[in-house]
Amino acid sequence: MLLTLRNAWKVPELKKRFLWTIFLVAIFRIGIHLPVPGIGTEYLSGLIESDSLLGFYNLISGGAFSNFSIFALSVTPYINASIIMQLLTIAIPSLEQLSKEGEDGKKKIQSITRILSIAIGCILAFGTYSMIRGTGATAGFTAIQVLVLIVTLVVGSTFCMWLGDQITVKGFGNGISILIFVNIISQLPKTAKTLAVGKQSGEIGIIEIALFLIFVAALLFIAVFFSLAERRIPVQYAGKAVGNKVARAQTTHIPLSIIGSAVIAIIFAMSVMMFPQTIATIFPDKEWAMAITGSKYSIFNKNSWMYPVCYSIFTVFFTWFYTQITFKPDEMAENLHKSAGFIPGIRPGEATEKFFERVLTRVSLIGGLFAAFLAITPILIENYTALKGISFGGTSLLIIVGVAMDFSRQLDSQLVMRHYKGFLK
Repeated sequence: MLLTLRNAWKVPELKKRFLWTIFLVAIFRIGIHLPVPGIGTEYLSGLIESDSLLGFYNLISGGAFSNFSIFALSVTPYINASIIMQLLTIAIPSLEQLSKEGEDGKKKIQSITRILSIAIGCILAFGTYSMIRGTGATAGFTAIQVLVLIVTLVVGSTFCMWLGDQITVKGFGNGISILIFVNIISQLPKTAKTLAVGKQSGEIGIIEIALFLIFVAALLFIAVFFSLAERRIPVQYAGKAVGNKVARAQTTHIPLSIIGSAVIAIIFAMSVMMFPQTIATIFPDKEWAMAITGSKYSIFNKNSWMYPVCYSIFTVFFTWFYTQITFKPDEMAENLHKSAGFIPGIRPGEATEKFFERVLTRVSLIGGLFAAFLAITPILIENYTALKGISFGGTSLLIIVGVAMDFSRQLDSQLVMRHYKGFLK
């Protein structure tokens, strides 16, 4: 990989793309350290530590939320808008038809996604203000100051979305993914500092640190393995006449990613588990609210053993659900039949559709179990070890691996197009 990067740097066009990517990422990182005036950030640390969803968003924002910078929302509204549009494209026939209209349809859906992300940004900005208002971080704010705060957060989020688009066009890889990747990587020094402080204070021993690093290395290896793993369904295409030519029969396969829906499933499960807690924080004096957040029998209490169990169940369910609605076994069977293709040993039509359903169910179950393991890992580390306040999560590790591999594939494809075969050996 390093040899590929070194030789790609020698290509003028690719070097220009690298420089654009570095420049735009630098602008993004500078904005993360520009705070919104008047916010008491000292009140936010406890809120982030008590809320795993906020902790996850703070991680993918590169600490922008804990600093409450102008990029505090980062690309979160765009991520939410993209997920919602994916679901709406499946549920609304007009949007589904629009997605099948080639490049023009994709551009229209992208425009709708951007508009929706701005609307979601406004909602999240107001929700963020409502959440931090109870901590005292906005003490003494007037209505005008609140409006300025909301507008600042929305504009900052929109600018992050624009930066991501510019990286996609002028730089390397998917711009939004690159920004998230950089944000997660930027928190590694903080994690190292936390370990060092814990070691100096005697709260963490050298053996615990060594075991933690070994565990992270093993988890990284497993994440790479599952990211590369796929279930290949063999497909044969019958020979057919195309004009004056006869196309010969050929054999290929349909690749199904094992953990293609893992990240989205974890985010959905996390949102479901945190929603009752968020409602409870609005009514802190109510008896039912205290039962949700503090009772040892509450499945929404992060310190109870039932919380990771229910979290895992939701993660497996959403992995299965998102896989089923994304791949659509009936459409896969129909498209295969229209292309004069068939699966060896399986009759076309309903039998093929049921075969796809069985395979997708097994794949999603395996991927869901792995996603659940990644999701509950930081919770178990927080509850049952001395490693407190570590900015580590299996989800972020999965994102890092996925973005790095996608970047590597795009770089390889750029080199292949320029006939640099020797660089890929």
